[in-house]
Amino acid sequence: MNPPSTSKISLSALKRHAPILLALFVGLLLPLVIFGQIANEVRDRDPMWFDDAILTQLHLHATPPRDAGIIFLTRLGAARVIVPFSLLVLAAFWVKKRRGEALFFGVAAGGAMLLSPLAKVIFQRERPALWLSPAPEFDFGFPSGHAMTSMGVVAALVVIFWPTPWRYLALVLGTFFVVMIGFTRLYLGVHYPTDVLGGWCAALIWVSGVKAAMWGREVWTRRYSTGS
Repeated sequence: MNPPSTSKISLSALKRHAPILLALFVGLLLPLVIFGQIANEVRDRDPMWFDDAILTQLHLHATPPRDAGIIFLTRLGAARVIVPFSLLVLAAFWVKKRRGEALFFGVAAGGAMLLSPLAKVIFQRERPALWLSPAPEFDFGFPSGHAMTSMGVVAALVVIFWPTPWRYLALVLGTFFVVMIGFTRLYLGVHYPTDVLGGWCAALIWVSGVKAAMWGREVWTRRYSTGS
């Protein structure tokens, strides 16, 4: 009986690890490339050609009633809402003795919240000044804190719920929420599109990195325990 060829073994291994490789690409490598490109442009103070164009087009549809509705929606992504919500989620996992999920969510979501203001200070990108915003902001703009925080929380929850039947509901609702918050920041003129995109990418990089580190630690612990 002939042994299986190396190519067949490699193909089998590739198929077996395809979900992990896809998650690594979507959650870590692709966001890393995009964030790196945007960060390089921000550092060199080179404007992206589409930033002003998108904001200008959105502002053409602005009305006072819409402004009021958008301001309400954007507040759902503010720290005063996201932080209490995250603490409730953390407490729920802890009470149910799902300590692993609690630790992951705390580090992933909490880290995204803490890294956002630090990144703003590092890059020091001025916010758009194309018109007087009905909800002005006065700190630096890159990356968007609303975008990074909302993506961090949602991405962490999607990772936690992915092994369960609730995975697609978490993905759809989470994606809707993240996109909605990002849109409100653009409509209000307080962020460039690249601020929002950069915030999303930064959060995905962080959450994916935390998950990879914890998964690697679990694998190492199991192998070490088995070996001993």
